[in-house]
Amino acid sequence: MRDSPPSFSDPAAVASYADRARRSVPGLDVLHGIVEQILAESVPNDGRVLVVGAGGGLELTHLAERHDGWTFDGVDPSAPMLDVARETMGALAARVALHEGYVTDAPEGPFDAATCLLTLHFLPRDERLRTLREIRRRLRPGAPLLTFHHSVPANDARAAWLERHARFAAGPDADPAQVAERAAALSMQLPILDPDEDEALLREAGFEDVGTYYTALTLRGWLAYAPRFG
Repeated sequence: MRDSPPSFSDPAAVASYADRARRSVPGLDVLHGIVEQILAESVPNDGRVLVVGAGGGLELTHLAERHDGWTFDGVDPSAPMLDVARETMGALAARVALHEGYVTDAPEGPFDAATCLLTLHFLPRDERLRTLREIRRRLRPGAPLLTFHHSVPANDARAAWLERHARFAAGPDADPAQVAERAAALSMQLPILDPDEDEALLREAGFEDVGTYYTALTLRGWLAYAPRFG
């Protein structure tokens, strides 16, 4: 699998991750609240949750603050981002085991749930499928997975949607040329899939009851479940 994106090893970018995430992800705090609510439907009071792409620690902190009986395993290929997660979580980090690497470096589980937020859009299709399969086999039967990442139809409207995202992240006074440049960079740097492809990958990886739970500009979240039987 590929290394973490270069920005996740740049000290300045790592230090500013939380601010950039809140600026570039519409409703980030709302997203975390929805994720927590859905997980709480089925994760027991002493549940164990796998967080893939745990660097930064934002969703880990949100979940740990609201469920003091849950424990977590977080995995991320960027050591500096894992350091940020530890700092962000403070005393809550005592309930989290952080692993540098990919999902194959995570414990075997079984886990009561998993999240993979703002991560899969860095992976080409084949790596994405392998990652989803590795997550699934670590889950208890019927356990939920929540994903959230860039997913845009591969048609003539893709460029316009990426520009909308870039404009939101840059702010209302952004230079249009810079917005267009950032949108083009997103298109070139990220192996973004069509939403239909993303949903099909979840099913191909063995998940069932697949559906969207949150959409914000070019970012989409899917809820899916590990098979309940067999």
